[in-house]
Amino acid sequence: MIERQLAPTLRRLAKSFPVLAITGPRQSGKTTLARHLFPDKPYVSLEDPTERAFAVEDPRGFLSRFTQGAIFDEAQRWPDLFSYLQGMVDEDRSPGRFVLTGSQQFGLMAGVTQSLAGRVAMCRLLPLSAAEMAGVGNGQSALDDVLWRGAYPALNIGSPTEPVDWFASYITTYLERDVRQVLQVQDLATFQRFVRLCAGRTGQLLNLSALASEAGITHTTARAWLSVLESSDVLFLLTPYHRNFGKRLVKSPKLYFVDTGLACWLLGIRHSEQLSLHPARGALFENWVVSEFLKRRTNLGQAPDLHFWRDNNGLEADLVYETGTGLLQTVEIKSGQTPTSDYVRAGQRSASMAADEACIPLLIYGGDMSALRNGVQLLSWRMLARKD
Repeated sequence: MIERQLAPTLRRLAKSFPVLAITGPRQSGKTTLARHLFPDKPYVSLEDPTERAFAVEDPRGFLSRFTQGAIFDEAQRWPDLFSYLQGMVDEDRSPGRFVLTGSQQFGLMAGVTQSLAGRVAMCRLLPLSAAEMAGVGNGQSALDDVLWRGAYPALNIGSPTEPVDWFASYITTYLERDVRQVLQVQDLATFQRFVRLCAGRTGQLLNLSALASEAGITHTTARAWLSVLESSDVLFLLTPYHRNFGKRLVKSPKLYFVDTGLACWLLGIRHSEQLSLHPARGALFENWVVSEFLKRRTNLGQAPDLHFWRDNNGLEADLVYETGTGLLQTVEIKSGQTPTSDYVRAGQRSASMAADEACIPLLIYGGDMSALRNGVQLLSWRMLARKD
């Protein structure tokens, strides 16, 4: 069992809130982490039909076994749980009493907002970060292998499964379980084609109308399907930074996958060697870097607050976020191994839009050297594995 970076956040929140809720994509390690951090709590999987039937038929009898607390896995499978927990927590607000996990963020959120508002701390566990990967001995892997394999625990810990086999099963399970439960999609082939088309737009501005047209579905359906993919932590949208600095800005979000391994599989990349000449390699590397920043924030229990910036003249920063000092940190992302002068100029331009409000710009690239060059901090992709 490796130490997940979310663990200190969960321990801290367990001292203040009576209920902890851990969301995230399927197979990101939520159950393993919850049972590791709270080994003394009874564990109940609401995927178990026997337990779920007991809960539905005799809810009070079911919960009477857990007056001191418990871990309820896949809590959204029994929606009435949240209302019953509200009463139990109001009678005894001992911190860290109940732990809920669920891979359908929308299912958990509906129950929390209706019944447990103010009583629950929400946390999000994504696949392994670069620092966690280094902790299991994968810190020296080649970049293409990191992008292709992805960061799900099953592919990196113990006796790893082959990504080609694992992702095929993962997609089938996701489609059959989550999508049918939530959207009641009849034509799964069309939905799978929609997901593949999303993978082909990794790192691009989202044009929902064009995406819907290519998938052969309505704009409304495309929006609903995209919402499910977001809520299930399959993909996420990076929104443009809201300040215009006197420029006309692009207002569409950019589309990224939570895990580059899944994006690679959807793109038909079956071996890491295919990536070296693949036209999507640069976009996948950008996706990987952005997702690492997202993981760092969520593991600290912080709101993501990550953005990009682009004006109508093409001036852009791949990633923008506000620092604690009120300045803006811009990040330019390049997949090449050699930091050329063009890279440095791109880094300089990324910070020019904010002028005196910008920090020293970062340029994260696919090589191994880190140095300050002409006012731009070059940072090797391997530096994202640092724990600080």
